[in-house]
Amino acid sequence: MELLDGELELREIQKLEGHTDRVWSLAWNPTGTGVAGMLASCSGDKTVRIWQKGPSGSWDCSAVLEDTHTRTVRSCAWSPSGKLLATASFDGTTAIWERVGGEFECVATLEGHENEVKSVSWNASGSLLATCARDKTVWIWEAQPGNEFECVSVLQGHTQDVKMVQWHPFLDVLVSVGYDNSVKVWTEDGDDDWHCVQTLGEAGSGHTSTVWALSFNSAGDRMVTCSDDLTLKIWDTSQNPSETSGDGSGSWSHLCTLSGYHDRTIFSVHWSRDGLIASGAADDAIRLFTESKDRMVDQPSYKMLVKREKAHDMDVNSVQWNLKEPKLLASASDDGTIKIWELSEVSK
Repeated sequence: MELLDGELELREIQKLEGHTDRVWSLAWNPTGTGVAGMLASCSGDKTVRIWQKGPSGSWDCSAVLEDTHTRTVRSCAWSPSGKLLATASFDGTTAIWERVGGEFECVATLEGHENEVKSVSWNASGSLLATCARDKTVWIWEAQPGNEFECVSVLQGHTQDVKMVQWHPFLDVLVSVGYDNSVKVWTEDGDDDWHCVQTLGEAGSGHTSTVWALSFNSAGDRMVTCSDDLTLKIWDTSQNPSETSGDGSGSWSHLCTLSGYHDRTIFSVHWSRDGLIASGAADDAIRLFTESKDRMVDQPSYKMLVKREKAHDMDVNSVQWNLKEPKLLASASDDGTIKIWELSEVSK
């Protein structure tokens, strides 16, 4: 990637206000209608807001999705086609919204979790949806014609609240992380028979406290996780875990740990398609990291590129790079706001 040469900063482009409670999660629409596309945000105010860049260049709220969830909306995710938005709520349901023109309509409600649903993720083809909850389970749903969704598997393996699920960028491999400090890797074995093929835990240089989030790089051969233990960890995910041998060789492994950058829980991490890692934390700060090209070291290592103190007035819950404009970053906070940032050179 042609990284800017000079010193870099995150420049605040706009603050988006409208939610009346903390903003938990953000998702950029993958189709990028308009150049930078459309952003979804979800909140403790039980609503989802859709933001679009207007002709004047400013971001405006174009829709409010409400009167469906009865509690906090914790997570939102666009299908790969950009036509469907899945929203996961503390009310125990996941709603599926269809975009028809400028309108959004709730076309399905997925029920089954015993309590708060914490995260939702689509696989690369849009044929499968994963959800996870405080009930310690991960559910896999198959999209059927006519916006029907059928639960094909309930994955049990976590011993505590599951915080996030995320599919690999192109393999049907699912990763879940949670309160039990573990990262679990799930694959299908023939007939909708999903099972855990690997657990990345403390014994394997894993996290020592709650794992909040994960993100893959665009090539899918590396993964980053973030935790309440104040570290980010980079993992080698170049092997297809569904093809590894029974003795666990050739599976995913720990590459390096980034510590000392945040002094409170790291809630969110996202890898841009240009290879930059953004993290957001309870210290109200955003950090950006890049792989350092120091050839003296055998192991990959990462260095901090930018730190933005006081990015928000309160905890930063979500950081998400734009899929079309890789220098555009969105962040969401307990302070009820969303900010759009641009990575740019510090003007001399």
